[in-house]
Amino acid sequence: MDINKIFENNQSWVEEQLQLDEGYFDKLSEGQQPEILYIGCSDSRVTAEEMMGARPGEVFVHRNIANMVPNVDLSSMSVINYAVSSLKVKHVIVCGHYGCGGVNAAMQANDLGILNPWLRNIRDVYRFHKIELDAIADEQKKYDRLVELNVQEQCVNVLKTSEVQIANKEWGLTVHGWVFDMRTGKIKDLNIDFGNILKGIQEIYRLV
Repeated sequence: MDINKIFENNQSWVEEQLQLDEGYFDKLSEGQQPEILYIGCSDSRVTAEEMMGARPGEVFVHRNIANMVPNVDLSSMSVINYAVSSLKVKHVIVCGHYGCGGVNAAMQANDLGILNPWLRNIRDVYRFHKIELDAIADEQKKYDRLVELNVQEQCVNVLKTSEVQIANKEWGLTVHGWVFDMRTGKIKDLNIDFGNILKGIQEIYRLV
């Protein structure tokens, strides 16, 4: 994409919005009240707002390589804190995607330098679910399943935070695990049974 073309596209977008609503930008500048926090992958092919049909102001978005929520990552923890404690979102979505380069890289035995500690989180997901994954002979199906399991584990990391636990008690905030399939354009709800996953260990993570 020609970087200079961006400014032309922006001007066209501004004109289109003003034709639809001359007060559009006045309203936009008044503040945000999104009901959804979306945590997704930085992959340039996966644009949160576009695939959900969301308008500006409707979704608070955080993206990084392989839609991770590491417990000690200040960036994702800060986003969760602000979205939940200040914006009072009602839903937190962790959305992965099939064909994720980060998940694929974590499946390979390669030294990737600064990416190593980040990808180690995904390799830990593989370790947690090694029996299930090693039983899958088809490499593509194994890859897809690791994408899903990574989403599941990142949702669990979201549930470990005190902000989310408080919000769940006070206004029923819910956590969702999704996967975007670029092969079809559709979003898949994994319908994760967190009660069953955390059965017997939930007390370890309970903070409130």
